[in-house]
Amino acid sequence: MHTIVAVVIVASLAFVGTMCDNYFAFAAQLLVTDRDRYRRVSWAQALGVATLLVIAAGVSSLLTAIPTRWVGLLAVVPWALAAHAWRHRDSPDRKQFKRGAITTFALTIALGGDNLAVWIPLLRVDGAFHALITILIFALWEILFISSAQALVNHPRVVTWGNTHAKTFIPWIYVALGVLILVECGTFR
Repeated sequence: MHTIVAVVIVASLAFVGTMCDNYFAFAAQLLVTDRDRYRRVSWAQALGVATLLVIAAGVSSLLTAIPTRWVGLLAVVPWALAAHAWRHRDSPDRKQFKRGAITTFALTIALGGDNLAVWIPLLRVDGAFHALITILIFALWEILFISSAQALVNHPRVVTWGNTHAKTFIPWIYVALGVLILVECGTFR
């Protein structure tokens, strides 16, 4: 499973799976942002994701003394996030406030716990070359993420649907990401 194609697929699943909440939050932020500030807000989103990636890479490099199979035990984090999301699925939605780049950056970092929980073992599991490929895949997905969110805000009903139904599918995504961590780290070999 350690081919380049597998790394691309796993990296794509890890990015898309952990960025669902960020995606709808970013699209909602764009809905309340003046169009002339889209570029600044988009850069703040990208900087937030880059910051999370640097943190994940830094922490994963600190884990080199720990066997990869043990790193797989971090799968408990997305499962805890799944349980939390499931428990709070009926709580009232938080409103997005009209702010700017700082709010977008802070929101991206605040929603980044699940990203770190998945990205840390992913960057640790296969070595530097596969980590570099993963980072490149993340960069491509981030470009697509920002472009599609900007296009999506032209369809506010889609954003509303995502915010309404995300509470149903987000817990399942977290469960699947936990399983993915266990498999990639070879915890049960």
